[in-house]
Amino acid sequence: MTVRKTTLRTLTQSAPTAVGRIFEMLEEGKIFVGVSRNPDDSINKPEYLDLKFGNRHGLVTGATGTGKTVTLQVLAEGFSKAGVPVFCADIKGDLSGIAAKGEPKDFLTKRAEQIGFDDYEFDQFPVIFWDLFGEKGHRVRTTIAEMGPLLLARLMDASEPQEGVINIAFKIADQGGMPLLDLKDFSSLLNYMAENATVLSSQFGLISKASVASIQRGLLVLEQQGAEHFFGEPALKITDIMRTNNRGYGQISVLAADKLMMNPRLYATFLLWLLSELFEELPEVGDPEKPNLVFFFDEAHLLFNDAPKVLIERVEQVVRLIRSKGVGVYFVTQNPLDVPETVLAQLGNRVQHALRAYSPREQKAVKTAADTFRPNPAFDCATVITTLDTGEALLSTLEAKGSPSIVERTLIRPPSGRVGPLTDPERQQVMDKSPVLGVYDEDLDRESAFEILAARAKKASDSDAAKQAQPTQPTEGSASGRWTLPGFGDDDNEQQSKTEGRARSSGYQRETVVEAAMKSVARTVATQVGRALVRGILGSLKR
Repeated sequence: MTVRKTTLRTLTQSAPTAVGRIFEMLEEGKIFVGVSRNPDDSINKPEYLDLKFGNRHGLVTGATGTGKTVTLQVLAEGFSKAGVPVFCADIKGDLSGIAAKGEPKDFLTKRAEQIGFDDYEFDQFPVIFWDLFGEKGHRVRTTIAEMGPLLLARLMDASEPQEGVINIAFKIADQGGMPLLDLKDFSSLLNYMAENATVLSSQFGLISKASVASIQRGLLVLEQQGAEHFFGEPALKITDIMRTNNRGYGQISVLAADKLMMNPRLYATFLLWLLSELFEELPEVGDPEKPNLVFFFDEAHLLFNDAPKVLIERVEQVVRLIRSKGVGVYFVTQNPLDVPETVLAQLGNRVQHALRAYSPREQKAVKTAADTFRPNPAFDCATVITTLDTGEALLSTLEAKGSPSIVERTLIRPPSGRVGPLTDPERQQVMDKSPVLGVYDEDLDRESAFEILAARAKKASDSDAAKQAQPTQPTEGSASGRWTLPGFGDDDNEQQSKTEGRARSSGYQRETVVEAAMKSVARTVATQVGRALVRGILGSLKR
C-alpha cells in the first residue's frame, strides 16, 4: 500500500490527468474533497474526509463569495453518495440545484482539469424540500410542548422572570394533561394563569401578571413574524429526514430558508430544536463506519449571538454527546470567532476559505483560524488565509486514530449536481415525487389546551350558575393539600355532599369528585405519553 501511494504521488506530479482514476480506486470509504497544492502551485495529493470520522463534526468558514456554499454542496453530495442522509439549510436558494444533474460550465471543467479529475461526472441527488411556510417545500412543524420551555424562552428573548413563568406554564400543562400544540394553546394557558395567578402562585411560585402580559405580547410578535406556521401538527418525524433512496443514496433534506432568514432568531431556534430532537430520539451507536446523519448548520453565528450562558453550555453538551449517536454537525459561518471556543474544540474536520483582515477583529479571526490547524512547515497559515482564491481553502480532516491531518492548501473539487438554483417548475417536480408527499401538507387541529380550557371554563361557569340558582348549605372539613387546578368548577354538588357527609361521619375524608377526576386525567395522560413528560438537555420532550 505504501508503494502504491508513492506511485500515486509520482503520477500526480508527472501526469495530472491520471489522478482521478487512481485515487478513487485507492480511497474507499472516503469523500474526495479536493487536491492540495505545493507552495509552487504544483499538484500535491488528493484530500479526503474519512467517513468513519464524519461524525466528529466540522467547520466551514470564510468571507462572503469565497466558495463556502459550493464546499457545503460537495460535502453534502459526498455524504449522500455514501448512503448518509443530510440536512442543510438553503439560505440564498443556490443549494436547491443539488437536486438536478450538473451542467457543463467553463469554471467547473476548468477546475476538474486543473486538479486532474478525469473521472468527473455529473449526477443528481435525492432531495426533500422543506419550508416552515409551506411555499417552497413540505411544511415542517413542531409543537410548543415538543420545543420545551428553554428554546421557547430563547425564541421569545424572554427575561429571567418571564422564563420562570414559561417554565411554570409547561409544568401546569404537563401535570394537567393539556397538550400545548400551537400558539393559541399557549396563549389560552397564559390567560388561565393570569386569571388564577394568586392560587397558582401558592403552588408553583410567583406568577406575575406583568410577566404574563409581556409573554403574551411576545406571542403576538412571534405570530406577526410567521411563527404560527411553525407550531402545530403534524409534527416532523425525525425518521423522515433519515431516509435513503433505491440507489442507496442518502436523502438530502434542504430547508428553504431565504424567507425564514427574515426572522434570524426563529431560524436559529428551529435548527437548534431539530438538533435537540436528534439528540433525544436517536440511540447510542458509538463510532459507526459512517454517520447516520450529517447536519449542516449554516449561518451558525445566529445560534450564538446574544445567547445566554446556560444555552451555550447546553449546546456544547449536545455537540459533544451527539457524536456517539452517529450524527455529525457541521457549522458554516463567515468567521471562526462566531463559534464559542467550547464548541469550536469539538469540531475535528475543518475547511477554511479566505478571510479578509482589514479590522482588528478580522485580524484576530485570521490568527484564531491559523492557530486551530496542525501547522504545515511548507507555508504560514496566517499569511495564506488572506490570499486564498475563490474555491480554494485550507483543509484539515481527521485521520489515523482521529488526529488532525497537517493543514493543506486545497483546491476544492467541482460538485456533480447543478451549481445554482432550480426553477419553480423543477422544484415542484421534485416535491411531487417526494417520499413524504401529502404527509405534512395539511394542518391538523386536534383537541388541545385551547379546547380543554374553554370546555372547563364553560363547565365552571355552568356550575356557578347552578349554585346561585340552588344554594347549598356550607360544609365543614373540606379536602385540602391535594394538587388541583383552580377555576374548573364542580357540577356534581349532590355527590360531593354525600361524599363529605360520609367523611364527617366516619372520621375519614375521601377525595372529592373533582380531585378524583383530575387524578384520573393525570393517570390517563401518564399512561398515554409516559416518558414524553420527561424533558432532555434542551427542554424538548423525551420519547
